[in-house]
Amino acid sequence: MAADVRFAEAMIPHHRQALEMAGLAAARTGDPLVTAVAERVLDGQRPEIAVMESWLRGLGRTPPPAHDHGTNDRGMSGHGLSGYGLSGYGLSGYGMASEEELTRLRTARGRAFDTLFLTLMIRHHEGAVGMAAQELRRGRDRAMRTMAQDVVSGQQIEIARMRGIQRRLG
Repeated sequence: MAADVRFAEAMIPHHRQALEMAGLAAARTGDPLVTAVAERVLDGQRPEIAVMESWLRGLGRTPPPAHDHGTNDRGMSGHGLSGYGLSGYGLSGYGMASEEELTRLRTARGRAFDTLFLTLMIRHHEGAVGMAAQELRRGRDRAMRTMAQDVVSGQQIEIARMRGIQRRLG
């Protein structure tokens, strides 16, 4: 059960960062394929967060808090790794965007946004697949293992789609 709890407690903030990145797309891209990727992230990961938060509450655990847009451990305003509480989950190796990368994404527009968004989101999805694979190896809870399998299959499909868009962009 400990592996299942770690998975949910880590995947929630991981998904939140994906939601943040995807939420930037509407105002920054003109590419309908990039918009569609972002919408699928928003539509798919919000409900997954809700399921994991509910599952944790069912165990009497408090889900990881949403970041407060305050300061991170470097004293900078923003949404970096510490803002998601990820340092305690060891997620820096799971495709998380750095504060500098998020800042570049927030300021990019058009093709520059599209290129950076796809690069960061592919890496982020690959990290989620790695996290889910660990859950499938170590986890015991049926609901969390099902969630992990859904993450693996869904995000591998999205990675292939995003790579195709990258090839089209050149």
